[in-house]
Amino acid sequence: MTHVSSMLETYPKDLAGVDREKLAACIAACFECAQVCTACADACLAEDMVAELRTCIRTDLDCADICAATGAVLTRQTGANPTLLRSILEACQAACEVCAEECERHAEMHEHCRICAEACRRCALACADLLASMA
Repeated sequence: MTHVSSMLETYPKDLAGVDREKLAACIAACFECAQVCTACADACLAEDMVAELRTCIRTDLDCADICAATGAVLTRQTGANPTLLRSILEACQAACEVCAEECERHAEMHEHCRICAEACRRCALACADLLASMA
């Protein structure tokens, strides 16, 4: 059991129809993706061809911010608004898909981009899984 799961298990109220396992997986995926995207952007900045990676860097940083915000919003369950949760999950899923596509363009040349694309795909899937369980 992860710390995320442990904390959700201690929540004293019902999670209003949200699957705890999918919620924990999504929170963990969001924070992991935020870290990986930040690291990928930093690695891109260290590459000799940094000018060619400008879009990748920007996309990484945007995705990192959106994933971090999504993880934080999902962590707070008291008084959660289902419409807002769906909206931020949809935005996170979209950001992750865009970032994965951008990083995949560089994945053969830069290992950090391959790793980032994988993390983004995992996070997009976790967002989609949680969204589907909320419907």
